[in-house]
Formats: sequence, C-alpha cells, structure tokens
Amino acid sequence: MAEVFKMPSPFPGMDPYLEASEIWVDFHSDLAAEIRTVLNRTMPRRYIAQVSPRVVYEVVEIGELRSARPDVGVYAQSEPSGIGSSEAVATAVAPVESVVAIEEPVRYYSVEIREVGTMRLVTAIEILSPANKRSGSDARREYLDKRRAILRSSTHLMEIDLLRGGERMPLEKPVPKAAYYIVLSRIQKRPRVEVWPVQLWEKLPTIPVPLLPPDPD
Repeated sequence: MAEVFKMPSPFPGMDPYLEASEIWVDFHSDLAAEIRTVLNRTMPRRYIAQVSPRVVYEVVEIGELRSARPDVGVYAQSEPSGIGSSEAVATAVAPVESVVAIEEPVRYYSVEIREVGTMRLVTAIEILSPANKRSGSDARREYLDKRRAILRSSTHLMEIDLLRGGERMPLEKPVPKAAYYIVLSRIQKRPRVEVWPVQLWEKLPTIPVPLLPPDPD
C-alpha cells in the first residue's frame, strides 16, 4: 500500500491562493454558508442566520477580437479613361490590438442574523469581494451606500476583508498595516469600531458576534 504524505500548508490562517479570481467566487459562497451553519448551531434560538445573495458586476477583460461587418466602407473607384493620369489609392493602415473590458454579473453572499418572529435585522456580516474594493466601480459605490445605511441604523455590522488587493474600506483613524482585516461596528459603540488586523502568517482570530441585549456575544 502506497504511503501518502500530506504537505502542511505554510499559511496557518487565510490561504492567499484562494484570492485567485477563478477560485474566489466559490470560496466566498462556501465561507458564507459555513458562517451561517456555525451561527445557527451556537446562537440562542431567538435568532436565525440566513445567507443573503446579491449580484454585482465584475469587470472581465476580453483579449480576443471578433470579426464584425463594418458600419462604414472605403472603396477605391476607378476614374473614367481620359480624365487624368493620376490614380487615387486607399492605403490600409494596420491596426494595433488592445483589450476591451466588459462587466459580467457575479453572485456574492452576505450573512444576516435576524430575530425570529419580528425578522428584525440584528447583525449584518459582509464578506468583501474584489468588486467592493475596486476603486471607482459601481459595485464599490453601491456597497458604500449600503454600509452607510447600516451604520446609521440599529444593526451591528461586521466586515470581513480577506483580500490583500484593492482599496480598503474607509476608517477615520489609521490601523496597523496587515494583509487582512476584520472590522466590527457595535451599535452602542459607534462611531468607534473594533479592528482585528491579521498578518499572512497568523491564524484567523475568533471574532465575537454581537446580538441583542441581554444576550452575550
């Protein structure tokens, strides 16, 4: 029987290879589902955790040019004989190739903790995506609008940023530089927030999830 050796991961916490675009979408949905499962197993029965889908538009670069019928054609017309000795010549200029960016819909998920019965939104858990962190994108503007609305409400907000690239979410005071961040905004402590900077070589911390009083985290 062949003996199988399993190489231990050099990353005790977040694996940076999961940030690759072809892997991230599946990882994002799996993480949201796992958070929901753990919360529903451990929270008091007056709460329920649900996965909430949303569609954002990711920019996809297309490097292949497709042939198309031109809207305008340039043709060389021969002159009638005897009018002149010179001829008009249309010279074709070779084009340069580039890429065009298009947007494709991608489904991402957040986790919502609600109070059973009233279905009041108690805590919103947002797992940031590349679209949220792309400077100037519509998806970032939409998320920042959603973020502001939550921060003005009576809902706790947790942001999980497991992407090293892109523009971070705005904070008024600087925090230690790190690969990843988890930010928790409790209703009763606003505008102050709790921030967990996580380095690449560190394990992901256990984060308290706030609920309604008198229930503990």
